[in-house]
Amino acid sequence: MTELLDEPPGIPPEDLSTVAPRLRDLRRHSGLTLEAAARRVGLSPAHLSRLETNRRQPSLPMLLALARTYGTTVSDLLGETAPERDPILRANRTEPSGAGGWTYWTVGAAGRAMQALRLHVPQRAQGDLVRVHPGEEWLYVLNGQLRLTLGEAVHLLDPGDAAHFDSLTPHRIAAASPGGTDLLFVHTLMQSGTAELCLGDAAPRRGL
Repeated sequence: MTELLDEPPGIPPEDLSTVAPRLRDLRRHSGLTLEAAARRVGLSPAHLSRLETNRRQPSLPMLLALARTYGTTVSDLLGETAPERDPILRANRTEPSGAGGWTYWTVGAAGRAMQALRLHVPQRAQGDLVRVHPGEEWLYVLNGQLRLTLGEAVHLLDPGDAAHFDSLTPHRIAAASPGGTDLLFVHTLMQSGTAELCLGDAAPRRGL
């Protein structure tokens, strides 16, 4: 299996000491072997092992794929303190975090069936990675222009445009503006035995 070498650099190395053991613990709690979890996420077992042992930096798309596989959130993977279950999330209590050049703000409550994020996606090459997995995704463009590929169709979304799609449809998002794209992003969290596929570079892979 080809590793996701086209992924951008990940979170700062100083944060990996928290992420690595959390990834290992979540996988074991899910009852998945290293090989089974790697298949679901779209990595080789060796690549996932490096993530779990502090020798590889995960990107934000990779963290999202891992969170979906383990039925949790990116904030939980990073060991961030979950806010109290308050239906209101104030802007001044939301701190930005970064991974792989992407910046994100958690704008949804913990322990829900969906994860809501505000994202800044930089304009950069992201290879030919196309993602397929169970669930649904919804996004809304705030600033900049977004290139959304759904199946064979390519859509350019401007500020105010939104998309809501079944994520079993092969999909890919990328910034189409020089300054990147800001968007709201919601996806379902689910652990599923259904094979998650990630198709790119002519090799079957799984992921976000």
